[in-house]
Amino acid sequence: MLTQIKGLHHVTSMARDAAENNAFFTHKLGLRRVKKTVNFDAPDVYHLYYADEFGTPGSVMTYFPFPNAARGRQGTGEVGTTSFAVPHGALDFWQQHLTGQGITDLQRTTSFGEPRLTFQGPDGEAFALVESREDQRAPWTGGGVNADDAIRGFHSVSMRLQDSGATHRGASQIHEL
Repeated sequence: MLTQIKGLHHVTSMARDAAENNAFFTHKLGLRRVKKTVNFDAPDVYHLYYADEFGTPGSVMTYFPFPNAARGRQGTGEVGTTSFAVPHGALDFWQQHLTGQGITDLQRTTSFGEPRLTFQGPDGEAFALVESREDQRAPWTGGGVNADDAIRGFHSVSMRLQDSGATHRGASQIHEL
């Protein structure tokens, strides 16, 4: 078993429109598009990578934009919410910034004692920005968001599971390493 990866490596999803997806992650969230390749199973479809400056594991969100794909149904076995870490005190900035970018479904909540701002992406996927005091990762600042507020990388994901037993057992084994 690999022991070098101590958390989320990357999260991958699908989108309907490459340009809309790129604008959301680079302009609205201020991430860097670090790579554009193709889906090796469908070479006519891009594989877009968004992350920090270097594409550091734990910061990489990837998408396969299938042109004009129908919106999917939420179900078990998929990510429910992708959460990104932002510095403590940054949610006021993000609420104002995202409102100015036309995102209208913002909600402030607290989970596990951490303030968060939730919203949907262009394809209906759920996102959250979570204030984290401990996250000292360097942000990408070339996307128009200053270093005091910029996304640091992944905070966590929630999964849609029918039965959490195997996930719980696997998590216990990882913590024993």
